[in-house]
Amino acid sequence: MSHSILVVDDELSMREMLEIWCLQQGHQVEVAADGGVALERLEVREFDLVITDLRMPRAQGLDVLRACKSRYPDTPVIVMTAYASAETAMEAIKLGALDYFTKPFRLDTVAVVVQRALERRRLVKENRTLRAELAGRARLGALIGRSDAMREVFDLVRRVAATRANVLILGESGTGKELIARAVHTESERRAAPFLVVNCGAIPENLLESELFGHRKGAFTGATADRDGMFQAAEGGTLFLDEVGELPAGMQVKLLRVLQERKVRPVGHPREITVDVRVIAATNRDLAADVRAGLFREDLYYRLNVLCVELPPLRARPADIGLLAHHFLGKYTAEFGKAITDISPDALKRLVEHRWRGNVRELENVIERAVALADGGRVEVADLPPALRAPAEPSEVAPAPDEFPEDGVDLDAAVAELERRLITQALDRTGGQKKAAARLLGVTFRSLRYRLEKLGM
Repeated sequence: MSHSILVVDDELSMREMLEIWCLQQGHQVEVAADGGVALERLEVREFDLVITDLRMPRAQGLDVLRACKSRYPDTPVIVMTAYASAETAMEAIKLGALDYFTKPFRLDTVAVVVQRALERRRLVKENRTLRAELAGRARLGALIGRSDAMREVFDLVRRVAATRANVLILGESGTGKELIARAVHTESERRAAPFLVVNCGAIPENLLESELFGHRKGAFTGATADRDGMFQAAEGGTLFLDEVGELPAGMQVKLLRVLQERKVRPVGHPREITVDVRVIAATNRDLAADVRAGLFREDLYYRLNVLCVELPPLRARPADIGLLAHHFLGKYTAEFGKAITDISPDALKRLVEHRWRGNVRELENVIERAVALADGGRVEVADLPPALRAPAEPSEVAPAPDEFPEDGVDLDAAVAELERRLITQALDRTGGQKKAAARLLGVTFRSLRYRLEKLGM
């Protein structure tokens, strides 16, 4: 990636050497023969990086540093001098210089410092862009995302909302399935009616029927009055059945009848009651596999799965991590009454590199913790949990030959896991861009889409 660099030095040979080196690295370079010229250049434009000598005619390097930081606070500045001292180094750092080295120097030393400065600049610009996008089009209701994967989800949600069909939402735990359900409801013609949530896995089986369909007084011990169920309470609106894969077999049969007939029979009631409710169901289970295993009714599966929305895991859409992190930063700084305005580039880098097994819910927890612990104006690496403080290390994709299990291995499962990891890494590398990921993997775009569907990604 090309960056704009301003090189300031009154020594011609030094200017030419740095200019040639920067051009060889593919960057755009402007040179200034003294501090006065540099100040004039900074009046006109912003650079991605400024490299300046300290002792020069007309204006000193510290003057250039002050002017740059005053006008462009996010632009990194590297200072260099042949007259090094601890005092000048500390003064430059206090004024905001990113780094400091003395002449003569090796170009490989310059390369490391410049690369670090430009990476920091990239992350700072990304932070700025993320904050702008949070207030813009990178959201649908409470959903947030700018990756291609989430833009596809947003588009699908809008199209699904325009229908009256039942919807099945699939995705790992913590990906935001309830937010998708709420977005479908909010975008639909039912938005003015109730949106109610039932967690099918959290209600005891002996109470679930009454919770969903209601009961009449005396229907069972403790039924001291008539009570409407969630289907009646959601009349005209939407009923969200979370963790629908946890429904016991008996309730699957009763739910199927409700979806077919659009009628419910409260426990202890002699007649059925007609209801007008849109059902949205969600699960983190592989329902198709449960159907094949006889754990979930096939006819109910197809009744629920008229339209399907699949939520990708957070690790498959790294372009959304910074956006979500800044959203949660705003949420918890307001909640805790803290004046934290940003996430440091290094901390953001750790967040993007993390694997996020708990998805968005885990990320929210990390940011909440970081805001609670931070004592400065931004979240730093030290405020993150221990697992995120060290740079991510690539995980092994297969056991070493001498670690082959004595009782054998499931080859298909092992190959599928390897395929899943490589695809995830390619998507991470390309920021969720499927076509670019396909090129990295040496397959066609159609082949990659097939593999994503096959692996449930």
